[in-house]
Amino acid sequence: MSLSDADLEFDRNHIWHPYTSAIDPLPTYPVAGAEGAEIILEDGRRLIDGMASWWSAIHGYDVPELNKAATDQLDQMAHVMFGGTTHEPAVRLSQRLVEMTPEPLQRVFPADSGSVSMEVALKMAIQYWAGRGRPSKQKFVTPKFGYHGDTFGAMSVCDPENGMHSLFSDFMAQNFFIEAPALGYDREVTDADFDELESVLENHADEIAALTIEPIVQGAGGMRIYSPQWLEGAVRRCRAHDVLVIFDEIAVGFGRTGEMFGVDHIDAVPDIMTVGKAMTGGYCTLAATLCTDEISHGVCESEAGVFMHGPTFMGNPLACSISNANIEKLQASDWRDDVARLEEGLRDGLTPARSIDGVEDVRVLGGVGVIEVDHTVDTAALQAHMVDRGVWVRPFSTLIYVMPPYILNSRQLRDVTDAMVSAAELSCEQSDGS
Repeated sequence: MSLSDADLEFDRNHIWHPYTSAIDPLPTYPVAGAEGAEIILEDGRRLIDGMASWWSAIHGYDVPELNKAATDQLDQMAHVMFGGTTHEPAVRLSQRLVEMTPEPLQRVFPADSGSVSMEVALKMAIQYWAGRGRPSKQKFVTPKFGYHGDTFGAMSVCDPENGMHSLFSDFMAQNFFIEAPALGYDREVTDADFDELESVLENHADEIAALTIEPIVQGAGGMRIYSPQWLEGAVRRCRAHDVLVIFDEIAVGFGRTGEMFGVDHIDAVPDIMTVGKAMTGGYCTLAATLCTDEISHGVCESEAGVFMHGPTFMGNPLACSISNANIEKLQASDWRDDVARLEEGLRDGLTPARSIDGVEDVRVLGGVGVIEVDHTVDTAALQAHMVDRGVWVRPFSTLIYVMPPYILNSRQLRDVTDAMVSAAELSCEQSDGS
């Protein structure tokens, strides 16, 4: 059934969409369906999805294996509380996560969203140090331009100035921020790159529970790609100062950067790691926080004796079943070749943007492609421009970027990159004209 004009008016006046004004909301596009790598609008237009539903629908839409996992699980049970019970979908998923991630990460705490998994990670770190007799270690150190979610703990380790949450800065916990690692996956790193981190650790290690960081690619805080050498060096310095390390793999996990996880780019392991987004292939919300046995034991040796967290939908059987099917499909596919193909197509297709006056940078890694301009983009205007070209991309801040499904064919990928370059030209023209 299609949405009527009255329905759309109700949507505009009563439904609050993400990151948009209730006074002057951004336009919405009524969707009738989705299949493959395309979103189908009610007016019949088909849009190539460059966003993979905020980076989650890695196999595209209407995936038979995931559909079957959902319907099969519905025939058994959609949900049961995870307090005092367990079930096959959660056990199988946890087994897969332990097998896929570095060997020291042995404990899995299912969560119901990426932000919640980060809240869990932060609480784990604080409660761990309490269990080890060091309750003063309750702060975090993190690079600027980071993004870890929209809940208050997660917000407290997001970029305090350039991020989306500066309005709440006086209310949030105050943490330590260092300059973000310099751009460039292949950039040579020197000891000087760690001067600020070293200084913070030397002066405040007795207050700091952990470093929180998005490995290799900083996501919504700036879509910044940096060197694995820097990440490895940062981990090494935290170890030397008795500071834990939390990797937020929510955006880059499950193949996005060309490795299964960001941690696979380096020879080091975090103490705590969060995963989400692509874990269910975009079908429903689910996340998890993994940690070492050392962390789980330290947490449970604190005064509480247990970890103080328990989401209602933790370990949801329906979500876990879909996630199992999603990961099984990913591992059985030629995902490395698919992501390498995306990377090559993004590099070739976005190169023309480098010559546009007003483009600051073009960067690509795996299935991540970014055009950064020197001004704030008009999201509504650029989105409409790309919809007219048959592409779904949602720019924000100074960024026109994509993280598409891995299944895009060469024609679809070219259409996406052409639309991005065209949008960059339009945005720079508008900015120059103003």
